[in-house]
Amino acid sequence: MITIVKIGGNVIDNPALLSDFLDKFAQIDGPKVLIHGGGKIATELSLRLGVEPQLVDGRRITNAETIDIVTMVYAGLVNKKMVAALQARRCNAIGLSGADANIICGVQRPKEPINFGFVADLNEDSVHDDHLKQLLYDGFTPVFSAIVHDGKGNLLNCNADTIASAIAVALSKKGDTKLVYCFEKKGVLKDINDESSVISLIKKDEFGELVSTGVVAKGMLPKLQNAFDALAKGVGSVVITQAEDVLTASGEPLACGTTLSL
Repeated sequence: MITIVKIGGNVIDNPALLSDFLDKFAQIDGPKVLIHGGGKIATELSLRLGVEPQLVDGRRITNAETIDIVTMVYAGLVNKKMVAALQARRCNAIGLSGADANIICGVQRPKEPINFGFVADLNEDSVHDDHLKQLLYDGFTPVFSAIVHDGKGNLLNCNADTIASAIAVALSKKGDTKLVYCFEKKGVLKDINDESSVISLIKKDEFGELVSTGVVAKGMLPKLQNAFDALAKGVGSVVITQAEDVLTASGEPLACGTTLSL
């Protein structure tokens, strides 16, 4: 079993939560891959450099200045800090972007209806997993930032949930895979203000109703879309849970958080 974990949300911005997560991630048995977002650091650095962040529905417009900033933060500072922290926990991590070893090659998003700039979409051929599998075989734990490339010399910003799903799908073609999305909530909540309202199981045919009633919205929407896409393409199981439960979630489904099912 290969475990693919995506960490994001406010956990990256909270040193105590992140440290606890990395403690538990390092303890996951077997080969594993970590994909991370960038937290608020890129926005803070942009403002310090005089580059006003531009967002549309919570999604970052990545112009020429911004791609430099997010690359410095995501593929540099955040990535290498996580790698160093995992090394301190005796987890032999190696920090990567999608450009390294040509592992993830994206396509720049069309400029219409909204020009997001240097932002990548992925397709079924985007992940070249030969070198990734070799790293896992050699005992390394790959740690991916949300930066990929287009094969033409350009770096592109990509949604970390999408990268996690694409990597899980690619690795599932050779063996069992489990995809775990971790953030600060206990799972998908019926009521965003009630931490005890976790939905333990969501089936694909229930997804539309959850969207129409507003239970699933904003950042949770693409997360679930990626989750169901991963299941449809061969990933064994997908769980959405809080970061502190990553070790439990890497075991049996329904042990914690929200399990997705077709």
